[in-house]
Amino acid sequence: MSEHTQQDMPTAEAMNRMSEALETLNSHRFLRVNNSFWRMLWFQLARGLAFGLGTALGASLLVSVVAWWLSQVEFVPILGNWATQILDSMDTTQQ
Repeated sequence: MSEHTQQDMPTAEAMNRMSEALETLNSHRFLRVNNSFWRMLWFQLARGLAFGLGTALGASLLVSVVAWWLSQVEFVPILGNWATQILDSMDTTQQ
């Protein structure tokens, strides 16, 4: 059997560094938020609301731009007419 060297044994300095690293990890924001059920619930609720709002606004903007772009296309009469009808119905609902 091989003998353990002094490098293999944990030293007081290594234990102190490990203790400091663990304290830093425990004070991290992620662990503080997830440490409490109610804090985690509110954080996830706010995150979901922001995600839903961003998705709705992004989809609305994308559909509006695509509909406008298709209404400008004159060489494909079916798509151009269809997009023009969509824009007309959007204009009438806004007024």
